[in-house]
Amino acid sequence: MSNAGIRKAPETLEAVAEQERRCVFPFFTSETAWTVGTLLRNRLREASPRPAVVNITLANTNQLLFHCATRPGTLADNDTWVARKRATVLRWGVSTLQKNYSLAGSTTAQKEVTFAAKFQLGERVGQYAIHGGGFPIRVKGVEGVVGVIVVSGLTMEEDHEVIVEVLEDYLRKVESGEIKE
Repeated sequence: MSNAGIRKAPETLEAVAEQERRCVFPFFTSETAWTVGTLLRNRLREASPRPAVVNITLANTNQLLFHCATRPGTLADNDTWVARKRATVLRWGVSTLQKNYSLAGSTTAQKEVTFAAKFQLGERVGQYAIHGGGFPIRVKGVEGVVGVIVVSGLTMEEDHEVIVEVLEDYLRKVESGEIKE
């Protein structure tokens, strides 16, 4: 991975869905979470001076496998965003950016209104976020989401795309045998 900034996120629903189809793990353990979490932390530190939170949890038990701040300056609000993004991924089984792109509206604020109405969320709307940075962990041969990776602290596109960059790099290294568990 280069020292360059985070690449531009896709701008279409189809492109984001394709990223999710490509980023499927051959296995997923606490070792995997540690490796991916550390790679994310390092990538964020090299790509941005802004602080961010990285969080990786299992879906079925809510077990926390990895959590860190990339730099000083994160706030408790980052953890609120983590929880909201995670809840969205678990409920709908897709990344938060994919959920955002699937909704009618030209701005995220308009999409939030559509989101709340479409799913009749009422007062529960604050439990979910449709800002990029929540990503489903899927394992080949396993139905459903087994965990969630969340980044919070950059733009929603950067939060999403840094996860994809790191997962693509990690999966290439697993495929080549460079990373073994």
